[in-house]
Amino acid sequence: METIRSGDLKTILHSKRANLYYLEHCRVLVNGGRVEYVTEQGKASLYWNIPIANTTTVLLGTGTSVTQAAMRELAKAGVLVGFCGGGGTPLFSSTEFEVEIAWLSPQSEYRPTEYLQHWVRFWFDEALRLHAAKEFQQTRLTRLRAQWASTRRQTVASGFEVDLSALDALVARSLPAVAVAVDHTALLTEEARLTKQLYKLAGEATRHGEFTRSQRGQGIDAANQFLDHGNYLAYGLAATATWVLGVPHGLAVLHGKTRRGGLVFDVADLVKDAVILPQAFISAMRGDTETEFRQACIEALTRSESLDFMIDTVKDVALRMGRLAQERT
Repeated sequence: METIRSGDLKTILHSKRANLYYLEHCRVLVNGGRVEYVTEQGKASLYWNIPIANTTTVLLGTGTSVTQAAMRELAKAGVLVGFCGGGGTPLFSSTEFEVEIAWLSPQSEYRPTEYLQHWVRFWFDEALRLHAAKEFQQTRLTRLRAQWASTRRQTVASGFEVDLSALDALVARSLPAVAVAVDHTALLTEEARLTKQLYKLAGEATRHGEFTRSQRGQGIDAANQFLDHGNYLAYGLAATATWVLGVPHGLAVLHGKTRRGGLVFDVADLVKDAVILPQAFISAMRGDTETEFRQACIEALTRSESLDFMIDTVKDVALRMGRLAQERT
């Protein structure tokens, strides 16, 4: 069998890559130059190819192992790898003593530094960091309105009949609140208030009934479990977006005081409420399995070009805030 080297693969921009994998009860290895995952069926071993040149993120769940050779090829192709629990949550690294976001990022001595240089120009100024956080939140709100309107058009036949006038009212109220927030705490408080109202809207649109968001990993109803699961798909894309641009995950603008990888949370927020939240309630209403929900989320994230959106937003904020910091000096 002819061996395929990762260097021979045609490069696909991360923003255009189509695949995000969650794997469980399998081995990831290199076979004939290809990265594959192996499952057992009786006495037979089934080999499935992972097209690494067209993959952004691999989540390794319960009962998985990965070889050194596979990690080498994944790193060469720029694929982020994260170890997680069953169903994709919680996400953890085996080198950590506590459960938190920790990605095994591909390493390279030649990662771009353009956006990192712009980012650090403003990041050490708390006022500018707050300004950047507000821009993230304002962009999130604009994306939210557009995506929920699109979701309603696509799924109204299946019962997702969200009240867009009520959504408009929530966004109209939140935008000025974000603009006048005096510090990061006020911004986080407004974010939490809006998200709580979005849960109510989505619950009403799917006739879910009263909904209470549970702590991570403790959800007993389908909507809570799907939210946990789907959010980690968004975290995978966010980690990819920041890695592609060379901005470390610790240089957060909003969640930095409570999260070591806070920038992943900041960037994931751009699409979590817009894409994952409505899909969680839709899938709960339909009685989807975790696999069906995960596939629906991946399709929605791909269809909405969420990774493109994340990358473009981080680039835009880095360049504009970096220039603003330079002007101040």
